[in-house]
Amino acid sequence: MPSSLRVIRRSEVVPDLERWVLTEETVPESSPHDLLSERIRALLLGWAARAGRAVKMGRNLAVRWDREHPQFGVDPDVYLVEPPPPEGDAVRSLRLWKKGHVAPRLAVEIVSAQHPTKDYVIAPQKYAVCGVEELWILDPFLDGPRAHGGPFRIQLWRRLDDTSFALVHAGDGPVGSEVLQGWLHAVRTPAGASFDLSTDEAGAERWLTPEEAERAAKEAARRETARARRKAEAAQREAEAERAAREAAERRIRELEAQLARAR
Repeated sequence: MPSSLRVIRRSEVVPDLERWVLTEETVPESSPHDLLSERIRALLLGWAARAGRAVKMGRNLAVRWDREHPQFGVDPDVYLVEPPPPEGDAVRSLRLWKKGHVAPRLAVEIVSAQHPTKDYVIAPQKYAVCGVEELWILDPFLDGPRAHGGPFRIQLWRRLDDTSFALVHAGDGPVGSEVLQGWLHAVRTPAGASFDLSTDEAGAERWLTPEEAERAAKEAARRETARARRKAEAAQREAEAERAAREAAERRIRELEAQLARAR
């Protein structure tokens, strides 16, 4: 994992009082957006289970950072908070001025074709202010604006120090995540573009979601059962062949003994 990447662009925070207000209404998600959000969440669940980390992760949890202006906030498509808030799964929003509430270490935004500028321009500013350690902006269908050379399938923003939040990767990847100590890849699937995580930069050691891990374990068990059955069947055939050879040898001995008896 590279310790640092070249800074492409730093977030220039320009507070926008109107756009920073977090409304309570639910924004409809398209099926691809929803499926990809759920896949990223499941990959993070698998990572946490394998690593034994005490974290909270999920989707669309409001993060508010200004006690004087609690209407300002951001709701990441997927988030990872470590350590989890004291309320656990009962938490309704992260209010960063409350004891035990900390900013997500990782936030993920999946670009919407209806509001691409929000994800490309406004989101990094909000995450810069609220203290998120790492931000992924994923644009599977390249719906983002062409500003700054875009659109990009993967943008990775990273907090370099207490005051600096910088874009360190913009492209297809792979790119290393310092939070996860793994690699993020853009991949092609029959349904279109998606994303994978892996231990290695080449993507050979791909991480599995809990569902994929369960399927893989069942498939491995099925293969092991089939292998054991084939081994047992082979051993049985070998035993039967040895028995048949022994019986044939015994018959031949009896035949020879009978011939000797008649010859006397």
